[in-house]
Amino acid sequence: MKDKGKILFIGYIVVLFIFTAYIIFDTFVFSTSYMTDAVEVNMALFEQQPDSSSPDSAGTPASSEQNTAADNESTEPNASSDNRYSRENPSYPGGKNSRRNDTRDSLNRYGGRNSSYSGSVSPEKGEISGYASDMSYQDDNISITLTEYREYNSSVYVADIVLSSAQYLKTAFARNTYGRNVTAETSSIARSNDAILAINGDYYGAQEKGYVIRNGIVYRNTPKGTDVLCIYADGTAAIISDLSCSAEELVQKGVWQAFTFGPALVENGSVTVGTRDEVSQAMTSNPRTAIGLIDNNHFVFVVSDGRTNQSEGLTLYELAQFMKSLGVMTAYNLDGGGSSTMYFNGQVINNPTTNGRISERSVSDIVYIR
Repeated sequence: MKDKGKILFIGYIVVLFIFTAYIIFDTFVFSTSYMTDAVEVNMALFEQQPDSSSPDSAGTPASSEQNTAADNESTEPNASSDNRYSRENPSYPGGKNSRRNDTRDSLNRYGGRNSSYSGSVSPEKGEISGYASDMSYQDDNISITLTEYREYNSSVYVADIVLSSAQYLKTAFARNTYGRNVTAETSSIARSNDAILAINGDYYGAQEKGYVIRNGIVYRNTPKGTDVLCIYADGTAAIISDLSCSAEELVQKGVWQAFTFGPALVENGSVTVGTRDEVSQAMTSNPRTAIGLIDNNHFVFVVSDGRTNQSEGLTLYELAQFMKSLGVMTAYNLDGGGSSTMYFNGQVINNPTTNGRISERSVSDIVYIR
């Protein structure tokens, strides 16, 4: 009897091991292509943009009573999450440089990996400027300025982006393929799409649920029961619950891009995470990637280094506080850790870490400017 029990126990352990290995490989290794050449763009969104004042519009501005309440910063997670909106107020006085804090301990250099700086530096802010320099870009529709900050014992890279239209904020899939665990390095996807600037996205391909709306096209309409960042064709943004509206309805209401990772960091100019909030199974201090909106068509991409002797990394609360200091009204956390990568003008700007070494992790998707 003892031998039989021992055999059953060993059999149970073997089956459990096989099942666990399958789950791990299915989640992180096995790839499945659902749609190749997934490069369609819904430009019709820009022909007739939705009326943001309509009561039927997703992300409708909150009432004046709600806006007053939003002025009080909440450090509790998901504060008033049942009715939170973040469509931006066009009269918000945050001009392009108003978010900069002259007392911030910014660096007088831009020391990202493979950096080959040849622009001019402002000693007060470490800002590198100049038409089409290594760390800035300017044309009739796009203005990008990169700045490196030193915050929380970490290097944090900020791309300040002003666009004439949200159509220049685009997304792309690894290998131009929508699928499960179809991956490539951020820099590789960026080069394939002639990106001027790019950051990693929400790594949708490691999940089975969560809305995937890219360039106005719905790829996945399975709610996850979480907050979604919606960027509209009119250059505004909102944080919504995916249980409140289908993905198809969001596109009908003008959603150009939608990301499911989170959490939301800042809404209506107030921090919405607390000091104890963290992404599931993540370390307290991490490399981070986030996107924020200061004003209509005025975005920031933020990437921090972490997990090295030179950069400890940020907590979600530290990231949220930093985003708020930039003057954002809405900010959202994207995939971090080894995925956190910023690419600009043909090179990787930050120091992405994978398995304890400086190297890019392959990801499912990117957010880019072109």
